[in-house]
Amino acid sequence: MVVEKVVELQNETGLHLRPAMVLANQAALFKSSVSVAKDGQEPWVDAKSIISLLTLGAEKGTRLKIRVEGEDAKQALAALVSLICGGFED
Repeated sequence: MVVEKVVELQNETGLHLRPAMVLANQAALFKSSVSVAKDGQEPWVDAKSIISLLTLGAEKGTRLKIRVEGEDAKQALAALVSLICGGFED
């Protein structure tokens, strides 16, 4: 199963080190592969890799497209969207 959703970064600092780490750690909890693209552009990066996420250079207001593929795709997508839309709050 493949699911996708576009979300906008709401937190003031965008996808800097801490949010990238939080996102990668959350994505790693799922068996599905998780990819992210900035503003619908290529390349897709592995959301389970902090370094890959940082290469996006995503700032506040950036639209991220999340693609999840695997057996727990729906649950993973819901968790990641909630995390991003919530501003990466713990």
